[in-house]
Amino acid sequence: MKPILVVQGASRIEEVPRLGELQDQAEIRFATSADELRAVLPGAGAMLGWNFRADSLREAWDSASDLRWIHWCGAGVDAAMFAELVQSDVELTNARGIFDQPMAEWVLGMILGFAKRFPQTLEFQAKCEWNHRLSETVAGKKALVVGVGSIGRAVGRLLQAAGLKVDGIGRSARGGGSDFNRIHAIDDLHAQLPHADYVILITPLTPATRNLFGAAEFASMAPHARFLNIGRGALVVEADLLAALQDGQIAGAALDVFVEEPLPADSPFWRAPNCLVSPHMSGDYFEFEAAMADQFMTNWARYTAREPLDNMVDKVLGFVPGAT
Repeated sequence: MKPILVVQGASRIEEVPRLGELQDQAEIRFATSADELRAVLPGAGAMLGWNFRADSLREAWDSASDLRWIHWCGAGVDAAMFAELVQSDVELTNARGIFDQPMAEWVLGMILGFAKRFPQTLEFQAKCEWNHRLSETVAGKKALVVGVGSIGRAVGRLLQAAGLKVDGIGRSARGGGSDFNRIHAIDDLHAQLPHADYVILITPLTPATRNLFGAAEFASMAPHARFLNIGRGALVVEADLLAALQDGQIAGAALDVFVEEPLPADSPFWRAPNCLVSPHMSGDYFEFEAAMADQFMTNWARYTAREPLDNMVDKVLGFVPGAT
């Protein structure tokens, strides 16, 4: 019998690049809702989580008795993490590595946008106003990257290439290697925040990091500093961030992620001072779905050959173990 593969987040084979290559190797089933997923999971040994935001697996878990492996198409796996899965023998892999460089480029772009005052330039252009003004340099400025996994390290490398001095915040203190000047322990976060011109948040969302940044953290930042979040919205107490922006406690923010997505039209973040809103797109580029499909196909070959899988998530930690 062919192995059964369930694709969560797609309704037909054409929606996932390269999936047609498996038609002779596997029985492929599709689901775009919790009810559909519950109906197609019985007998399935593998699941491709194509929609990384969907949390339907939790609702359908009672039908997943034959599941052995889940590949999640996101760097963060928080939507797939729940007690029953964590306690099971099901292996979980993710899309680690696919989004590193584009997310680092997004961070650099936002930093340059702040420094060179691009939003104001567009505003003046729209009003046909010739308004000469000075701008900042980024060379020599200090960046603090909170989260030193593969994405955080890509951010560190690119910012250093642009002339910034970059430190990281990880679970433990250690040397920074080629990506950071130094990595400080998470317990030293408050001591490091006042020295940063830019604070970049990219730690995985886990029970330990939920609401990691709140009033105390924003109060510890320098008044001229900017805050960038490319991790998850729930890493931040959003009301405290809004207050910090509105009170001028920090100079600005660039946000790619929010607790509620899509961000509602009445959200105050749209109109918050010096706040750049991006629709969870920092890692998405024209070829990213093809890259995710290639990564899955490599792991599918390993799965069917019963070889160790790439990007194995430690389900207790909530991320792929490594330099974090």
